[in-house]
Amino acid sequence: MEGTENDECKHIIRFTNRNDYTACIQQWNLMKPSLTRLNNVQPLKIINAISCSLQSTAKLSSVPFIKSIEVDSKMKVHASKIISAVQPSYSNKPRNVTGTVPWGIRHIRAPQAWGKSRGERIRIGIIDTGADYTHPDLRHCLSYGVNLLNRHLMPNDDNGHGTHIAGTIAASSRQRGINGVAPQAVIHPVKAFDNQGSAFVSDIIGGIDWCVKNQIHIINMSFGMKAYSKALEAAIRNAYQAGVIVVASSGNEGKQATIDYPARLRQVIAVGATTRRGQIAPFSNISSKIDIYAPGDKIYSTWLRGKYHELSGTSMATSHVTGVIALMLSRKPGLKPMQVKSIIKKNAKLLLRTGISIKEIHALRAVGALAKSAYADN
Repeated sequence: MEGTENDECKHIIRFTNRNDYTACIQQWNLMKPSLTRLNNVQPLKIINAISCSLQSTAKLSSVPFIKSIEVDSKMKVHASKIISAVQPSYSNKPRNVTGTVPWGIRHIRAPQAWGKSRGERIRIGIIDTGADYTHPDLRHCLSYGVNLLNRHLMPNDDNGHGTHIAGTIAASSRQRGINGVAPQAVIHPVKAFDNQGSAFVSDIIGGIDWCVKNQIHIINMSFGMKAYSKALEAAIRNAYQAGVIVVASSGNEGKQATIDYPARLRQVIAVGATTRRGQIAPFSNISSKIDIYAPGDKIYSTWLRGKYHELSGTSMATSHVTGVIALMLSRKPGLKPMQVKSIIKKNAKLLLRTGISIKEIHALRAVGALAKSAYADN
C-alpha cells in the first residue's frame, strides 16, 4: 500500500462483485445527507469501485467483500509549455479546402483521405481539461460532455490543452480558421483535469465509465503517469471489451525503452511524436511498446477565447492518430480495437532509425486499406 497513513489520502476501493458494490452505493446514498464527509465518495461503476479519502486502510484490508485498495494517484497532461501565440497560416492549402490545414495534418495525408471519409457520425471522447464551446472552429463539432470535477457545470476548458486537442482532431472552418484531421467527427469533452493539467486516476476511470455508457467510439488520452494502476487497467480493459478504441500518449521525457501508463497497456494504441522532417521528436519517449508515431512538434491548433497556440508533445501526436481512426471508423463502422491497431501499423510510413522499427501514421493508406476484401465484412 502506497501513501501515508497519518494524512488523509484518496484511495480507490474495489469490491469483489457488482452486488457488493451496489449494496455499498445504496448505503452511501442513505447516509450522505447526514454525514458531509461522505460527499467526497465517487462511484466508479465500470470497475465496481469507489474513490474516497481515508486516513488509514488497515481496518478495510480484512473486509471480505473488498477486492483491492490502491492510492488514487495523480497524472498530468502530456504537453510542453505554450511555444507561441500564432495566427493561422494559409499557404500550401489543399484545393477545395477553406481555412488552413496545419502542417501535421498535411504531413499524414489526411486531406487526401477526405474524399473517402471526413469522420462523419463518429463520437470521440476527449478526457482532458475540457473544451472551449465558443471557439468558432469548434462550434460545429462539440456536443454534450461531462465535467467530472463539478457535474453541475459544463466541461468548459480553463487550461487550453483540451481545446488544442479537439482542434487537431475535428476543427472545421469555412473562413479564416483551421481544419482538423476528421472535420466532421463529433467531440464529447470529458473534463477530468483541472486548470493546472492535473487529474486523479479515479477521475480518468469516471471518464472512461461515462464514455462507455454514452457509446463513444474512440477515447483520446493525451496524458500519463509512471505508476501502474490496477484499477485504471480494469477500466480500460472493460472499455476495450465494449469495442471502444483507446488512444494514449507515451510521454515527453525523451527516454529510451520506456513509456507512461496508460499507453503501456496492451489494450491501448500508444503514440510517440515526430517532427516536420519525419524524425522522432527529441522530447518523445522511444520504445518498442509504442505502436505508432505522428506529428507532435510545434503543432498549432485552437486555443481559449477563439485564439490559436502552438504546443509540442506526444499529446499533440495522439490527437492526429485519434483523428485518423475517426476517418477509418466512419468509412468502415464496426472495426474492433485490435483491427484498428493492426491496420494503422501495417499501412504506416516506415521511418529509418537504427535498432528499432519506427512507424508514422499515414491517413490515406489507412483509410484506403479498408477497401480491401479482408475488411469488407467486418
